[in-house]
Amino acid sequence: MEFDLMTGGLTWKTSAQLATQLEATGFSGMLFTEAGQVPWMMIAAAATAAPKMSFSTGIAVAFPRSPMISAQVAWEMALNTEGRFRLGLGSQVKGHVIRRYSSVFDKPAPQMRDYVAAFKACMRAFRGEEKLSHEGPYYNLSLLPAMWSPPRHDFEDVKIDISAVGPYMCKVAGELCDGLHVHPMHSMPYIENRLLPAVKEGAEKAGRNTDEIDLIIPVFAIPGDSEEERQMMLQRAKTQIAFYGSTPNYAFQFDDLGFEGTTEKLGGLMRKGDMQGMADTITDEMLSQFAVVAKWDDMADALKGRYEGVATRVVTYLAAEDIKHHPENMGKWGEIARAVRA
Repeated sequence: MEFDLMTGGLTWKTSAQLATQLEATGFSGMLFTEAGQVPWMMIAAAATAAPKMSFSTGIAVAFPRSPMISAQVAWEMALNTEGRFRLGLGSQVKGHVIRRYSSVFDKPAPQMRDYVAAFKACMRAFRGEEKLSHEGPYYNLSLLPAMWSPPRHDFEDVKIDISAVGPYMCKVAGELCDGLHVHPMHSMPYIENRLLPAVKEGAEKAGRNTDEIDLIIPVFAIPGDSEEERQMMLQRAKTQIAFYGSTPNYAFQFDDLGFEGTTEKLGGLMRKGDMQGMADTITDEMLSQFAVVAKWDDMADALKGRYEGVATRVVTYLAAEDIKHHPENMGKWGEIARAVRA
């Protein structure tokens, strides 16, 4: 099981500096989000500074980009990282795709299915396996003159992953993708009872084995030897879980665990702008389902106990923020990283 750090919003310089520290400490890789900044230049800086680590996007927003653009970027990243890059894509939500990116958002799972198929058609064309030819309900690609095709290289097996929560998107991951980015707000019952069966259904449709599909799982890991030491990360986790949980589409995450009505309550507090009230709604019992809380020396075992045999990569959601405020904790996170990987 690999151990990565989630980050984003860095300068090229700070991206490289952080990558150097993480590699020396024992982290497997870095996962870059896309919010106010695109991830590509940060990854390029980090990968140049840390030649042994792996890098991914978690996630890059798919629909505002042509599948050809995503394929070209991924191809170039694979070349320059010497195969240490994998592309993670996500649909984002309708409001952002339409109103922030001015792009098409229809039915996200079918659209993503066509997107991934188009991306793979580009890859086959880049590898010289066939002429570019993809005709789908959303994307049509048929022109790639030799002078416009990127040069071949030794790292052409570029992995593509998608984020998925609901059953339809999980089936797409199982059918077409190398991996699936699990939502940070998840419980093990959700993974076991909802996500994995849907992935299996998609894989069986394509004649694949679920062992071929990596699970990349961001985790609210909250280490600390005292309540006081953990307080900042506890509050941060509760706030983020409350924010995610206020979305009606995620109500089942609470309902399945017996916390019915939580999303409705969170939504009401959100409309009032009561962020503290939202965080306070997340009880310790809820937190134990959505986060891993342990002493520093116990965290690696706690993560392995929950995710070993399920996750290919666990990704620390809060470590970057903790290290920023407490640089002295870098070594402790490194000990966790090395123990998890062992």
